[in-house]
Amino acid sequence: MSSPIHPFDKTDNAQQIAKAVILKWHEVELGLSPIIGRQGVMALYKRSIQLASRIYPWLADTDRGINFSALKTALEQQTSENVLAAGNSVLQIFCDLLTTLLGSALTERLLLSVWTNSFVQEIGHEQQSAH
Repeated sequence: MSSPIHPFDKTDNAQQIAKAVILKWHEVELGLSPIIGRQGVMALYKRSIQLASRIYPWLADTDRGINFSALKTALEQQTSENVLAAGNSVLQIFCDLLTTLLGSALTERLLLSVWTNSFVQEIGHEQQSAH
């Protein structure tokens, strides 16, 4: 999977990557809130965090509250590699959950403004190959 968090990679500073992750979440919230509501976005975010915390246990307490400050704090305490991996994992899980609810075609259209075309297309290909 290509990283939806561009242009960073694991050699960059953890704080820079954490900032990019949080910015991406604000973009997701802004783009999807008019369609599924802020509560819908936050419910999917919280579930994504819960599922990702199975792989990254240090994410477990970051689903509290209605903003992304707990996630930012937790990410900033990790290595750059962990921040990038966990950030991408949570975003991918979110996309997978949204796809389960809405279907891949609608999810791709909704996320087109949030992620790059290549990432959205890759999600569609992953979903198609899973069936």
